[in-house]
Amino acid sequence: MSGSAPVGPADLLVDGQPPQDGLSFFDRGLHFGDGLFETIACRQRKPRFLTLHMERLALGCEKLRIAPLDVERLRGEIRSMALVAEDSLIKVIVTRGVAVARGYGVSGREIATRLVFRYPWPGEDPAAARDGVTARTARLRLGENPALGGMKHLNRLEQVLARSEAPVEDAAELVVFSSSGNLVSGSMSNLFLVQNGRLRTPRVDVCGVAGVMRRVVLREAERAGVVAEECVLARADLDSASEVFLTNARIGIWPVRQLDSRVLAVGEITRRLQATLAPLLANPVDA
Repeated sequence: MSGSAPVGPADLLVDGQPPQDGLSFFDRGLHFGDGLFETIACRQRKPRFLTLHMERLALGCEKLRIAPLDVERLRGEIRSMALVAEDSLIKVIVTRGVAVARGYGVSGREIATRLVFRYPWPGEDPAAARDGVTARTARLRLGENPALGGMKHLNRLEQVLARSEAPVEDAAELVVFSSSGNLVSGSMSNLFLVQNGRLRTPRVDVCGVAGVMRRVVLREAERAGVVAEECVLARADLDSASEVFLTNARIGIWPVRQLDSRVLAVGEITRRLQATLAPLLANPVDA
């Protein structure tokens, strides 16, 4: 999602400044994955849905009890980064900061560290959105933990292992289930199904990420008169769906044209939602 171009000093801010000595070796994000991140798509030098990203980041900090962010200052840094190139991806990482003592325990005296990266917009094949992509079901199962459910925290090893099960050339995405057998998401995306004319997406209250694009799709579906719901879904629901599509901040909506050995049509509801979102993605709005 982040592209493969190397990141130079002009592409990174550490606590609002160009990096001097880099990240501390004692940062808790490095030691424990103690932090959060956001990936923000920027088109025409403007970040998409910035307010929604900042809301999720602030909520995650509150849940993890990371020192409150200066959200307005961070918004300014993101907007300044976005002005550098016509299209880019901006990644924000917030960690609890440098450890003041060894071990897992938190003292409450830590000062949060924020990093803002700018990446070139990755090359894309328009056929992915037009014709759909191939996905596979991952063997890996996601652990369930309500304390972390929905949060975009730094602990992504499950997703790393799931993604490694198939090369991108064979599967644009891997669909993952939880340890109890419930459908969750893609390894880098949220998942939507259409069943009997209703739009359904898995709950993410015990694992998975509550994606910003997922939130936008649910909102825009309601405005478009499409019945949409978040619910517990199983393998049988995935197998019986008439339409399946994937979402994230960069891709918008990708229809799934093949899942494992099953071929799917790109359906009417998927197309309607793509058309609804198109102007919001091409000319970014803030909320």
